[in-house]
Amino acid sequence: MADSAKYTQVKVSVDPAIAIAFKAACAATDVSMAAVLAEFMADYSKSPLMLKVTPDYSTRRRRRAAIKGLVDALQTMKAWEERVLGNMPENLQGSSVSDAAEEALSSLEEAIDALASFWMVP
Repeated sequence: MADSAKYTQVKVSVDPAIAIAFKAACAATDVSMAAVLAEFMADYSKSPLMLKVTPDYSTRRRRRAAIKGLVDALQTMKAWEERVLGNMPENLQGSSVSDAAEEALSSLEEAIDALASFWMVP
């Protein structure tokens, strides 16, 4: 080869059945596996999970807004944990599962109280 192109083999799945099905689907539609994977990686690289944006905490207002966002997220998690406890079957009440849920709820409440009181977020 004249240019310095590199080819890398990509393992599509640990499960051989999935890898075979992917290869067969690409062959049936006459689409290159590399093209599908390249498009997937291009979409994945644009996902919010991959964007590395440094938040601006330069002012107290921005820091308080960020903390308020965290408190809101923790309150949402707390509501879900309360829902889990409220819907727990009788045979699991008092078990290690319910103890873990209660401990998580307690930890969430402590975190919310600490953040809200420290930053005076309503």
